[in-house]
Amino acid sequence: MKRIALFPGSFDPFTKGHEDIVLRGLNLFDEIIIAIGYNSGKTHRYFPIDFMIEKIKHTFVNHPNISVQVYSELTAEFAKRNKARFLLRGLRNTTDFEYENSIAQVNKQLNGELESVFLITSPPFAYISSSIIREVHKYNGDISHLIPYTL
Repeated sequence: MKRIALFPGSFDPFTKGHEDIVLRGLNLFDEIIIAIGYNSGKTHRYFPIDFMIEKIKHTFVNHPNISVQVYSELTAEFAKRNKARFLLRGLRNTTDFEYENSIAQVNKQLNGELESVFLITSPPFAYISSSIIREVHKYNGDISHLIPYTL
């Protein structure tokens, strides 16, 4: 059976840390779906979703087993519809673990076939977060070393 993983997130923006997790995930999975979800807790996106889809697709243009999709439903249901049996997540620190552990438990309850797989962020990317990138960009700071594409 094909090992399909879902890598869900708002990806506002998609960072070099995200790219690292996806590329390392290819060692574990046959296919990875980068799933851009609408976060009900966020009133609007900083980077337009169509722009981010284009940038992510361009980042992985040489990897036919990586795709990008947008969804606005429960992650567990979206995974089921796409035959993904794994959720791929990156952990930068213990705070991420606490948050991701709770989400993994709920997703497992909603979809018993769904396993969460956590990869520890590679040290060069451990300090990168989308919120930090947005703040630096907002004040015209250079974010080129934090993202795997050009703006």
